[in-house]
Amino acid sequence: MPDTFAAFSALVPPGVGTAPIGAVAVYAIVPSEADSVRVLDNLRSYAARRGWHVPAGCAATDVGSLGANLSRSGWPRVRRAVQAQAVTGLVVPCFAHIGYRWADWNRERAWLLRNGLFVVATDPSELPVGVSPEEVRHP
Repeated sequence: MPDTFAAFSALVPPGVGTAPIGAVAVYAIVPSEADSVRVLDNLRSYAARRGWHVPAGCAATDVGSLGANLSRSGWPRVRRAVQAQAVTGLVVPCFAHIGYRWADWNRERAWLLRNGLFVVATDPSELPVGVSPEEVRHP
């Protein structure tokens, strides 16, 4: 039988570094601080069911509503975990938690891809990435 771990390891881009395959960060924007534990527990459970684990310090939330101009302290923690090569993936409730406006999502998505991460939304149909009228380009 082939060594599955070695086969998957060969697929990891060189820039990812030493993070073990299956080490993921979890992140969400929550309506209130009281929701943080429940939402992070749900994201951790989702990851665990797939054989992934969340290293210490790699679970973060920001309080507010999607689409609001938040002063995000949780998202920079995720970015630092990525830069420290502590994770190879990111689990979110939906992609809009990363960037609600198309320009924000596209910028963050490009950054995550440049750093070799996979991103999984537990319910990608929950809320699509928002596009404001000024972001729509007409030919």
